[in-house]
Amino acid sequence: MVNFARFVVTRAVLAMITLIIVSLVVFSLMELVPGDCAERYLAFKNTQGSGISAADIENERIRLGLDRPFLERWGKWIVGAFQGEFGDSCILRVNIAQLLGDKFWISLGLCLASLMLAYAIALPVGIIATASDNAVLNNSLRLFSYLGLAMPNFLLALMIMLFSTVYFGDTLTGLFSAQYRDADWSWGRVMDLLSNAWLPIFILGWSATAFALQTVRALMSDEIGKLYVTAASARGVHGRKLLWNYPARHALGPIVNSLGFDLNRIFNELPIVALILTLTEAGALLIEALARSNDQQLAGAIIFLLTASIVTLNFLTDVMLAALDPRVRKSIVR
Repeated sequence: MVNFARFVVTRAVLAMITLIIVSLVVFSLMELVPGDCAERYLAFKNTQGSGISAADIENERIRLGLDRPFLERWGKWIVGAFQGEFGDSCILRVNIAQLLGDKFWISLGLCLASLMLAYAIALPVGIIATASDNAVLNNSLRLFSYLGLAMPNFLLALMIMLFSTVYFGDTLTGLFSAQYRDADWSWGRVMDLLSNAWLPIFILGWSATAFALQTVRALMSDEIGKLYVTAASARGVHGRKLLWNYPARHALGPIVNSLGFDLNRIFNELPIVALILTLTEAGALLIEALARSNDQQLAGAIIFLLTASIVTLNFLTDVMLAALDPRVRKSIVR
């Protein structure tokens, strides 16, 4: 129990150090973008017909604290980030926490739901298929995996939208119907979200399932031929008991460890899917911040929140594995 507690504390410290390093990288990238927030905002105002002078830019820079040393500004930003406060958007001049609202949590929910869907299918199917001699089953799963990996998610989204529009007259876009789009949260709004969220979850889960299936099959194929499985079979352990208690159990560790990577990959695919399906969540805001308005404050906040989610998921999976496998605890706590 003491070793487990030490492991949890050690991993928590490592996770915190990781987040601090990531915050420094994100803040540095925000600083490297040509022109600071004051220049970009006033340049934007200039396009709206406002006359802007060099003195206006300098006054705005002082007001935003951009004349302070780099480390001082980074320290202030990271303290605010850990409290969920990222200041104001460079262009929109709206508090980023208010601008994001529940958009980031909806985005994270879509990604986690897609991840759960992928492994809910890939784990049992991949494990059973590895032990099966059915050529039709194995070739069908191989074909599905190739299609999932080869067909981009945005192409699948376009195909489904086209089919639905032509045959049903519904584009299937958006996460909320017109009635609940700007409404306060209620049970009706939750149900409306669930009734519309199935499409982005399915599309994001399409390639994630194919990738997870390939991973499970590869790990199971490697484990099932090892000596300890042969020894268990020689002792009279057969069938499902052999499959689930030996190769499947040992293959589970690397699978759980890959969840953070898979979440990151799914979120990377979210922005383009969000644009196609006109989803008003963090993925669409990230595209808006990076490609259209060059709002590095908003982009940095979204990237930091995503990284924090991935680091948290990796921490939780490490703790779960440590609880199940003492060897994991010994790998860090000596």
